[in-house]
Amino acid sequence: HGKLSIYEQRGDLQLYVDALEEAGIGLLYQQFLAMKAELTELGLLDPERKRPIPLLPRTIGIVTSSDAAALRDILRTLQQRWPLAEVILAPTLVQGPTAAPQIVRAIRRLNAQGSAEVIIIARGGGSIEDLWAFNEREVALAIAESAIPTVTGIGHETDFTIADFVADQRAATPTAAAAACTPDINTFRAAVAGQRQRMLVVIQEMLEHRRDDVAVQLHRLSREHPRELYDRARQQIDELVERMQQAIRRQLALDRERLSGSALRLQALSPLLTIARGYGVVTRDRDAAPVLHVADVIPPEAISVRLGDGTLRATVTAAERTATPHAPIDWSDES
Repeated sequence: HGKLSIYEQRGDLQLYVDALEEAGIGLLYQQFLAMKAELTELGLLDPERKRPIPLLPRTIGIVTSSDAAALRDILRTLQQRWPLAEVILAPTLVQGPTAAPQIVRAIRRLNAQGSAEVIIIARGGGSIEDLWAFNEREVALAIAESAIPTVTGIGHETDFTIADFVADQRAATPTAAAAACTPDINTFRAAVAGQRQRMLVVIQEMLEHRRDDVAVQLHRLSREHPRELYDRARQQIDELVERMQQAIRRQLALDRERLSGSALRLQALSPLLTIARGYGVVTRDRDAAPVLHVADVIPPEAISVRLGDGTLRATVTAAERTATPHAPIDWSDES
């Protein structure tokens, strides 16, 4: 910077310099680099300080001009992506010598109010002079001191400010900042639709199973109906009666066969047959015991002799034993 003059005697053009700057680097940019270095030294630009942005914010604070195009872009994006969120605007100037203090007050107001879960600090594009309020030290410190996570969307994609480095997340534009703070509700709608479809399939399967269960239970109930129970019991009784009658008939037939066989055996062993062939049955009168041996009678003793056509009464006067007595016949054997 300086002034020009002409040395008229020789026609020389002279430049009197009163300020110098390095070529390619302006004064504001030098201040920008100095501020960045200072904040780096303080640790305010450390990645470890960065806090995560809430995934599903219920309330979003916005620090920008109330009549700026950036605000309209942000609100439109929020409405499209996450209309469930409440928006709190802390209006401020974003350009000029009084902008920095107002930005600081807006950030602090949102922290004092306390309902915002994330703060968007934004403005549209412009020159370095237009964006300079966001390079001021007081704005950087206010962002660093904010208890609420911050997202910056200042200028265009190639614009960087000190506020971008201090904030928890930097977005290229105000619209991108709104997108960075919110999920896409269409993703949730699609997920809900998918879950709804899966739920409908599960419900349908459950209903089918329940219908089958109900059909089985109805069948069981029909079998337990009193009329059904009565009919089954009656049928069982009829079957039992039939089986009992068959069993009785079989038993009677068997008993008849056994009785017939026993009668034949008894008839074959009956003493009456023997008597009919000319033999007699001798019994003692005193006890009606059969006389099987000579020694069974003590003469004189009264005896009875049963023949085929009657009975003889006699008295034994003498008893003589033969040399080889015959084996007695056991009249009580029914086999």
